[in-house]
Amino acid sequence: MIELGEQSYPEIRDSVRRLCAQFPGSYWQALDRDRTYPTAFVETLTREGFLSVLIPEEFGGSGLGLGAATAILEEIHRSGCNGGACHAQMYTMGTVLKHGSAAQKSEYLPKIATGEIRLQAFGVTEPTSGTDTTRIRTFARRDGDDYVINGQKIWISRAEYSDLMVLLVRTTARDEVAKPSDGISVLLVDMRDAVGHGLTIRPIRTMLNHATTELFFDDLRVPARNLVGTEGNGFRYILDGMNAERILIASECIGDGRFFIDRAAAYASDRSVFGRPIGENQGIQFPIARAHVMITAAAEMVAKAAALFEAGLPCGSEANMAKMLASEASWFAADMCVQTHGGFGFAEEYDIERKFRETRLYQVAPISTNLILSHVATHVLRLPKSF
Repeated sequence: MIELGEQSYPEIRDSVRRLCAQFPGSYWQALDRDRTYPTAFVETLTREGFLSVLIPEEFGGSGLGLGAATAILEEIHRSGCNGGACHAQMYTMGTVLKHGSAAQKSEYLPKIATGEIRLQAFGVTEPTSGTDTTRIRTFARRDGDDYVINGQKIWISRAEYSDLMVLLVRTTARDEVAKPSDGISVLLVDMRDAVGHGLTIRPIRTMLNHATTELFFDDLRVPARNLVGTEGNGFRYILDGMNAERILIASECIGDGRFFIDRAAAYASDRSVFGRPIGENQGIQFPIARAHVMITAAAEMVAKAAALFEAGLPCGSEANMAKMLASEASWFAADMCVQTHGGFGFAEEYDIERKFRETRLYQVAPISTNLILSHVATHVLRLPKSF
């Protein structure tokens, strides 16, 4: 059966599937054992132009919309691969594209499109602020032609494999501004110059291979020309990037969910116990069918959010809801798939346990389910704020 989503960008989807076939489960299993970055996979995606799909043609990209990017990431994940190693390049560059200077665009975007420069790091979260971004403490003090940065970030993925980082800092203290979101700025940090000269990267080992780190800034000097947009307006600049991030990650969850459903349906049809395929039992059938229903419904929400984003319309609530629905549907599908496979679901060679761990992340990152519910309650339903 052809999914409705497969009717969008069929040529792109087919190309992604063929590319991913070059990176089977054994490739990811080997990386997972040693917590190694999938360099060959990312380089291949870059070379084939999939990571530059949102960059305008004038800067060397494809100039397509967010819908094309969701199709790419969905197919990567449905194929059993993982876009977490590179998806940030799609949404992070939007901050430069929408709010950067002409000089910044012409300097960085063509090199990002070709892969000469990797923009994979997005420095926002801090140990003491978590999701409350207005309370970040990393501070950039203007000193002549430079900003001097001090502070700490945590859960920053791919920092060791990125040449540039979009970094959110305070340039005015929170208690000195009219609104908590004021006084926050965005700087482009050249990681190649920064590491060892005021920036320290410390890897964090987690339950999945996600190249996660914490960052320490100790009088790191960044040229003032690397300021994106106007000083103090950075919080607004990153919101577009956050909406794109949530929609794109939601599409990865749709891909994960379909991976689990594909695997579970095939296994249930082939596996025989007590003289018949286990898929004949409604106790096996119904969870697989329910997972399919949930993923199909969530995919419609992802498509709606992406369409609103492409049209330049407000989509914050839709992006949040898409991410929540997709992540919960993929997690249900993951649990169902393990249950369907029984003991084999825990075996490394089947890839189920790896994808099970990977998809669990997305109910926590890049925003937790509870924060999404809070957003919907207060911004959509106009209930009183709880914090």
